[in-house]
Amino acid sequence: MKKNILKKILSLILATIIVCVSCGFVVVRAKNAFNFSDIMLMSMKIAMPNGSTNMQSTEEPKSEKVEKPLGNIESEEETANKTSPDNVSHEGERTYPVQEISQRTGNMSFENISVKNTTSFDLDIESTLKKPLPFKIEDNHTAQVLIVHTHTCESYLDDDSDFYYESFYPRTTDKKKNVSAVGDAIAKALKSKGISTVHSTTLHDYPSYDGSYDRSYDTIQEYLKKYPNIKVVLDIHRDSMTADDNTKYKPTFMYEGKKAAQIMIMTGRDVDTDGFPFWDENLIFALKLQKTCEDMYEGFTRPLDFGDFTYNMNVNNGSLLIEVGTDANSLDEAIRSGEMLGNALANCLQNGK
Repeated sequence: MKKNILKKILSLILATIIVCVSCGFVVVRAKNAFNFSDIMLMSMKIAMPNGSTNMQSTEEPKSEKVEKPLGNIESEEETANKTSPDNVSHEGERTYPVQEISQRTGNMSFENISVKNTTSFDLDIESTLKKPLPFKIEDNHTAQVLIVHTHTCESYLDDDSDFYYESFYPRTTDKKKNVSAVGDAIAKALKSKGISTVHSTTLHDYPSYDGSYDRSYDTIQEYLKKYPNIKVVLDIHRDSMTADDNTKYKPTFMYEGKKAAQIMIMTGRDVDTDGFPFWDENLIFALKLQKTCEDMYEGFTRPLDFGDFTYNMNVNNGSLLIEVGTDANSLDEAIRSGEMLGNALANCLQNGK
């Protein structure tokens, strides 16, 4: 009896050992076939809308935002096919802080303007400002200024707030809420000063973010062909500064008791001058506009961003990219800044300052 029980126990132990060894072989073979990252990517493939397992950014090099001094740059292209939903309930939703800042200091300055020069070019702000504008506005009722938006869907907070909901999505096709509204304010101010202006609200970043700059370049060329007297091309954007703890930063300043968004003028320098031969003329224009903005509205501008980039500013010698606020500014603040920018630009163009 005892021998039979002992035999059964030994048989059970042996069977257990065999099962364990077999499982070990299975695990080893699985490990050879798939590493851990493969397994994780396979599981993610189920969750990702396009079924892709590519973890690399799909952002086109030309549309990459220039790194900002604060926080990380939001990769808007990852969700470019979405638009902001309306009438969303925020009950129980997490919130994150919005912090107001005033960016005034670059790595070089002259009088009341500041510049962030990231190029190897030895910039002399004072002597550059003394040079005349490389073009002259004509009073012949034909379009002189073109306003476009490479990232037309870029938008803002609805209200001036010190927080935002985690579902906040700063892109929309609604042209009354995205940067098109800022472009309208700029155009209105220019026209009120007698400067004929055309404003394109074409969506270059929807439904696809990739290729935005190529599409906006084509739009610009169409307008330049239709209106050959255009002297100035402005690509109006809004910026984004978000820290690792999800705090968003909004650059603001006060004018006549009202809050407005700071702007950042960008002008580029391509080391391959065959593709951008007149970058130095754009620089003259950018510095003069920066100076005019500060003379009229103290604190209006962030440091002028002068870097080794093109961003379609090689279309003519009066082309600039301007960031109006960030996604944490309110729409009203951005529109107010658009009006001020239009006034300053008109002053700069008409007076040659």
